[in-house]
Amino acid sequence: MKVSEICKILNDWMPTSISEDYDNVGLIVGDPHSLVSNILITLDATVDVVNEALKKDCNFIISYHPIIFKSFKKLTPDSGYVQKSIIKAVKNNICIYAIHTSLDNHPQGISYYLSKKLGLTNLSTLIPKNIKNNVINTGMGVIGKFDDPLEENDFLDLLKDKLALSFLRHSKKLNKKISKVSIIAGSGSFAIKNSLNLNVDAFITSDLKYHNFFESDNKAIFVDIGHYESENHIKLIIKEFLTKKLPTFRLLLSEKNVNPVNYY
Repeated sequence: MKVSEICKILNDWMPTSISEDYDNVGLIVGDPHSLVSNILITLDATVDVVNEALKKDCNFIISYHPIIFKSFKKLTPDSGYVQKSIIKAVKNNICIYAIHTSLDNHPQGISYYLSKKLGLTNLSTLIPKNIKNNVINTGMGVIGKFDDPLEENDFLDLLKDKLALSFLRHSKKLNKKISKVSIIAGSGSFAIKNSLNLNVDAFITSDLKYHNFFESDNKAIFVDIGHYESENHIKLIIKEFLTKKLPTFRLLLSEKNVNPVNYY
């Protein structure tokens, strides 16, 4: 099967047309006419991941984050980790495809996945995206409810358990039960007002800054679960879909830890 055929399958599932305007999705590196051997699925196409693809005979990498996001003026090995990855991939005929906000804006994307893991019901899109496409209910984030409201400590324990978190950060507890919850996987401070306007009891996201926590304003508990931690489940979503579409293909999840944040 050609790279272009795999790209079509991915685009039919998570269309590039529903991605954010600022984003860079689809086939970013490689020849669309080349044949695919095996597929490696990752969160980021770092040099370590490209080397892993080589060792595992995978010439097609599906990455959540685009390897090229910001413009650059040099393509040399000493000009940055992005350039190193691209050079390594091109030299070894490895293609890199990014799915990023196409998946974020899909009604069954990563925020939806997290909401199901937590057992939320009555799900709807937090920030609808008004574009003409064949995908219904596109937009960022999810809002849902617990059938049985949880005490705040039980809610935080649930997050750590279901999402396999070693830690989380949160605003002060408000001594009220948690029922209505909004979720934005990845960096989500832009959705604070949307969440508060919908009277949520809790807002789950990542990359909240110090002053963002003040914006909870005693109205909801804000929980930062970590950027990598909120998105790492994406690999499973992609593999589950492709296993159904490409049952004879060897689909591998990257074993490289691409989380750039370490904890002591």
